[in-house]
Amino acid sequence: MENKKRNSVATVLLTIVCILWMYPIVLILINSLKKEVAITTSGVFSLPTSETWNGVANFVASVTQMDFLKSFWYSLVISVMSVVLIMLCCSMAAWYIVRVNGTLSKIFYYLCVFSMVVPFQMVMFTLSGTADSLHLNTPWGIVIVYLGFGAGLAVFMFTGFVKSIPVEVEEAAMIDGCSPLRTFFCVVVPMMKPTFISVGILEAMWIWNDFLLPYLVLDIKEFKTISIVIQYMKGSYGRVDMGAIMACLIMAIIPVVVFYLCAQKYIVKGVAAMALSKGAYAIHQSGKWYTNDNIDQMLMQRHITKCAKRASSKNHIKGHKKRSNEDNIHFAESFEKLVLLAQTKKG
Repeated sequence: MENKKRNSVATVLLTIVCILWMYPIVLILINSLKKEVAITTSGVFSLPTSETWNGVANFVASVTQMDFLKSFWYSLVISVMSVVLIMLCCSMAAWYIVRVNGTLSKIFYYLCVFSMVVPFQMVMFTLSGTADSLHLNTPWGIVIVYLGFGAGLAVFMFTGFVKSIPVEVEEAAMIDGCSPLRTFFCVVVPMMKPTFISVGILEAMWIWNDFLLPYLVLDIKEFKTISIVIQYMKGSYGRVDMGAIMACLIMAIIPVVVFYLCAQKYIVKGVAAMALSKGAYAIHQSGKWYTNDNIDQMLMQRHITKCAKRASSKNHIKGHKKRSNEDNIHFAESFEKLVLLAQTKKG
């Protein structure tokens, strides 16, 4: 009974937090459907009426008049290229750091960690001049700049996961004749998939929404990202088209939300693996504890189940059954035991 009350209170509190978190996005969506004259300080919180309803006119104006599609394409190219380059280079760097574990690799690792705490304002002016002199002021040149700024977090996250991978797996691959490069791509990379997804989401959200770095580096007379176009809407000739701005914000949010919804199932796995490598505790939604001994097995089991679901209809496996109240109680009991275990070890 007591656990049921706790679950009810937690559900109510989390629901309130979710509503408060989603409210600004809903407010932007509502105002994107209004006429520009209706988006005022007093009317911004009201729902559209027959007089203020503007339908998709703001979205059409954003696409046709504000050159939104071109900026969307530049933002997409920069985000995809930067994320792919960051994940490729940083995953290989993390693998090298962990497996070599020498003085040089440790120095490189600490430099990457140090780069995360360096304020961007310290380097932004010199960065702008350097990017111009090296001709990095294009959508395909700025990815090099993003690699430098995103490497710190990516190397840190990849390193934590690589430490949890048994070295015996790689040794077995090399005994079978795999080169180091093939071992990395055929053995290590598939096991790092959860971390790839986690790093990809974090880096993609940062790059997609970034304004200052493209504004300083890109030649904005030719190349504008979505964030720069929205800023130009606000400041062009002293006129502010709030309806078009709201519509652009909604269209800019959609790709990140879709990407996150498609990949969210991998985030927990990646975070759990990194938590274990740092001596933390992790628990599955079923109540089962993640450990260094079973996390590889659980990830492999999930992979096998996913492959079975994609099989022919004859051997098709149904999805997970709906979560019941007994499942919630079991999870709560398992979580309490895990907390007591952590407190006992700490004491």
